[in-house]
Amino acid sequence: MTNPALEKVRSDALRLTDKERAELAHDLVTSLDGRADSNAVQQWDVEVLRRLDEIDSGTATLIDREELSRRLRERLNRA
Repeated sequence: MTNPALEKVRSDALRLTDKERAELAHDLVTSLDGRADSNAVQQWDVEVLRRLDEIDSGTATLIDREELSRRLRERLNRA
């Protein structure tokens, strides 16, 4: 059974321009994410710097683009 209000919103949304639909989609997805972690930006900064240090020191295991693509395809096929 379909909710008439949902059908109206869906119908109206599909008449929006591509840009407007993208903005609406972004807002809807963002609304599902919950509250932002106030420490997330700082934690990502720390993690990025740690990874850069590993690259600079030669202790990081790097892979080329082909290997990355292969691993991504493998993971997507498992899902």
